[in-house]
Amino acid sequence: MPIQTATRDPWFDNAKMMLVTLVVVGHSWTLLPSSDVGGHLYDFLYAWHVPAFVFVTGYLSRSFVYSKVRLWQLFRTVVVPYVVFECALALFRVYVGGEDLQNLFQDPHWPMWYLAAMFFWRLLTPVFKPMWGGLVVAVAVSLVAGMYAGNTLDMARVLGLLPFFVMGLKATPERLELLRRTPAQVAAVGVLVGIWVLTTWTDAWASTEWLYYRSRYDEMGYGDDLHALLTRSLVLAVGTLGAWAFFALVPRIDGWFARMGSATLVVYLFHGFVVKGAGYAGWSDWATDHVVIAFGVTTTCAVLLSLLLAWRPVSSRLTHLVDPLGYAERHLHHAVDLTAAKDQVQPDVQAEIEAGVDAGLHHQGASEVGEHRVVR
Repeated sequence: MPIQTATRDPWFDNAKMMLVTLVVVGHSWTLLPSSDVGGHLYDFLYAWHVPAFVFVTGYLSRSFVYSKVRLWQLFRTVVVPYVVFECALALFRVYVGGEDLQNLFQDPHWPMWYLAAMFFWRLLTPVFKPMWGGLVVAVAVSLVAGMYAGNTLDMARVLGLLPFFVMGLKATPERLELLRRTPAQVAAVGVLVGIWVLTTWTDAWASTEWLYYRSRYDEMGYGDDLHALLTRSLVLAVGTLGAWAFFALVPRIDGWFARMGSATLVVYLFHGFVVKGAGYAGWSDWATDHVVIAFGVTTTCAVLLSLLLAWRPVSSRLTHLVDPLGYAERHLHHAVDLTAAKDQVQPDVQAEIEAGVDAGLHHQGASEVGEHRVVR
């Protein structure tokens, strides 16, 4: 959910919209009963789609520098939405769902972890982007983080997924064009098929928990650090190959879907209320009694929800809640522009306006003076 530049590449907008839709789909699948097929699809998706999303975030964060403008932008578009939606979603879960939540802000709840991660990743951008061997350092950090990082501000995920962010920082348009060549696209199909086969036996070589990058090795029952390091390395490799394969197959077609790519933050922040609300309404109970049809309906509804939230008439209004300070800034600038325009009115025109107002006051009560001044 990165800050956009003036010139948009439909390739990345398509990728972003696809990935955020997969996030909604993945979260909606948690409402379904456990099954071998559902579990396999879930593991296949989580093996690469979060790494791919982090890669895009890194690539679109390359211009971040330590300047007043960019730091204010980071605060306005990441910190403020985190505080607002962490509170809003927590209140919704407590007072609507009756859940018991703890460590508000300290331990990001559900999807809010990504905003916390974005904050730290952006701050690390000027450090890792020019660093020679930065990707190697990021991989080392990810491996060691599994031993020590905890849940505070989801640092385990921040550091665990760091290699994908740095990969995006190091990427260039020229390098990414290599993925669009036919041989790369053919190989991408093979890679995704391979990941599909590999995730058939996720529990044999890891577990679904590994794909979240959120738990320490000892919390997952790994007393042997070498075994844990090798498993984390394998998960990183699978995520990298899967992300590259995904990007190789993303079309560079400009159109309505690509234009929705500018609203991924709106989709990300608002879909949780609908998914949680469906759970509170008993969707899981219905799904348990209609396993097959529930999977299709849930997946279809998740895709439609993503498209609805990204639809411009909806997203343009919800953006005000996602970026309240930006909304206030835009209205302040608009008011200043109107004032400046008024000051530039020709004196004779201004005199006519004031004369008209004064004439009108002879026919209005004193209580209506304020209205005329506002109209003027």
